[in-house]
Amino acid sequence: MANISLSDGEWKIMKVLWSESPRTIGQIVELLDKETGWSKTTVFVMLKRLIAKGAVRMDDSERLQHYYPLISRKDVAPEETDSFLSRVYDGSIGMMVSSLAGRKALSAEDIAELRRILDEAEKNK
Repeated sequence: MANISLSDGEWKIMKVLWSESPRTIGQIVELLDKETGWSKTTVFVMLKRLIAKGAVRMDDSERLQHYYPLISRKDVAPEETDSFLSRVYDGSIGMMVSSLAGRKALSAEDIAELRRILDEAEKNK
């Protein structure tokens, strides 16, 4: 899979498509309305960009056009994670976790999950 970078807006559209597909443009606009207030034209332009990137496919064989994701969240999440860590925390996972812990943004469940993940990673080394 080629590296595909998504803008924040494109992520919003992809999440709608990942949750259920196919979707019409009207359905996408309706699902994003409260969060974004985007017009049909805005969503259409973003879908065209996603099609050009190879992230979305449009099927116009029926009366209404339907949009399908061609990539999964797993395809783009690693690159986005690396980009975020690099931009915000100079690539340091430790700095990110320290920031979250310092702001008391980690629940007991989050901490337990992090411990489990770290224990598993240590076993696999």
